Amino acid sequence: MRYYGSVYRPPSEARSLIVQVTYGCSHNTCAFCSMYKEKRFALRPLEEILEDFHTARELYRHVEKVFLADGDALVRKAAELYAILDLIRELFPECRQVTCYASPSSIRIRTEEELRTLREKGLVMVYMGLESGCDAVLAKMRKGHPAAEIIAMGRKVRECGIALSVTAITGLGGPELLERHAIETAEAFNAMNPEYIGMLTLMVERETPLYDWVQSGEFQLLTQPQVLEETRLMMERLDSPGSVFRMNHASNYLVLRGTLNQDKAAMLAEIDRAEHDLSRLRPESWRGL
Repeated sequence: MRYYGSVYRPPSEARSLIVQVTYGCSHNTCAFCSMYKEKRFALRPLEEILEDFHTARELYRHVEKVFLADGDALVRKAAELYAILDLIRELFPECRQVTCYASPSSIRIRTEEELRTLREKGLVMVYMGLESGCDAVLAKMRKGHPAAEIIAMGRKVRECGIALSVTAITGLGGPELLERHAIETAEAFNAMNPEYIGMLTLMVERETPLYDWVQSGEFQLLTQPQVLEETRLMMERLDSPGSVFRMNHASNYLVLRGTLNQDKAAMLAEIDRAEHDLSRLRPESWRGL
């Protein structure tokens, strides 16, 4: 297997076969993100991709899950994606799911027919970053898309039969936009009603614009009580029946797990307990990305 540069994958893909079909991220200007900075976005030669899958078949006896890296596999031509998925089905009949990251831009260029065909050929889920439902936060963080466009692309994916996993980041609006960030992020999740919702808590990475803003005092980080306040505001307004909610990333101070809306009260109760006893939170030194 051949890899170029740092390779990232969602936590749930820890046991997946990872093959790069693109290099880097097609956007790669988000102010909070330090990923893929050592390489320019590029399409990997198709021949190399197919060769790596043949190599993987020789190396691994059983492959149940495949993750197509790097940051935005859906930007490839539909015919090339079909060829990749067809080969996966041929070489790994035991494979039960193929997933990838997707951006609003790459979803927009795919027709509904193409998305449905991708699902038929084995692409069962895509991971998409919402980050925030608040346009002021998205603009500040240079996300490149307003909330309405991200929501529309998430709905498009789901309507074509592909499952959707969406992430957002607590603290991304700072104290100034705490309330709007919480409420409007919940509204965005509700509008998409994704199969999976993942919440991270903001961590500041060196060599990012956000790091410079924090150092200069332009951006203020939330305190632990403020993170809990924001989490409560969001949870109170979440109405996304059937969505599996996970706030168990290494970056999170508080771990929350449940299925909406049935476990909402239990998760709010857990937030209550943490607000009254901050020792229940993950220590700062234990957090990571």
